[in-house]
Amino acid sequence: MSVFRKIFGSNTDASKSKADEKDQSEFLDTSNLPVDEAFTINFNKNGGKFLYCETNDEVQGFLESIIEENNWDKKKALILNKHLKEKFKRFKLGTAQKIKDADFLFTTCEFLIANDGSLLISSNQIAEKKLVELPENFIVFATTSQFVNTISEGLQGIKAQSKTKIPSNITTIKHFKANDTNDFLSYGSSTKNLYLLLLEDL
Repeated sequence: MSVFRKIFGSNTDASKSKADEKDQSEFLDTSNLPVDEAFTINFNKNGGKFLYCETNDEVQGFLESIIEENNWDKKKALILNKHLKEKFKRFKLGTAQKIKDADFLFTTCEFLIANDGSLLISSNQIAEKKLVELPENFIVFATTSQFVNTISEGLQGIKAQSKTKIPSNITTIKHFKANDTNDFLSYGSSTKNLYLLLLEDL
């Protein structure tokens, strides 16, 4: 998707492009934008940290950078999704068996919701745990084929993809700023410090 190259540019100028895009996003109406652009803008508004990757090598490089930046190299990750654990088995992450021993959650999501910049997740990612029970820090791996416009489209997608039974514990993560917990609209939700690793697969 060329839109990401326009927004983020090359790896060398990605941070500047992200900062410019975040400033502009405060004044943009995203309702008529393409799904990928709308998600990017709304996700940044919500305070999420977005890293666009063209290859699996870039995904691993950014993952290493996140861990280094946060001094998580000696910390433990909680990985509840078995497919993700298999995909990154060569990446030597220290893992925790219990939530209380984990410093961050490494997970996937079901869909990326464009109209509000949220992530749709289910028991496939977080088992039967409540968001408030999980670590404050999230690293989410997703692909560009997971964009949908609305939560309703995401729910339809989950139903269509379910071969045996529809997963339980379906919810969204939307609030990525500490002060959002005082926002009336976020009452009852759990704010997370969230990094999104988005891989181009279209």
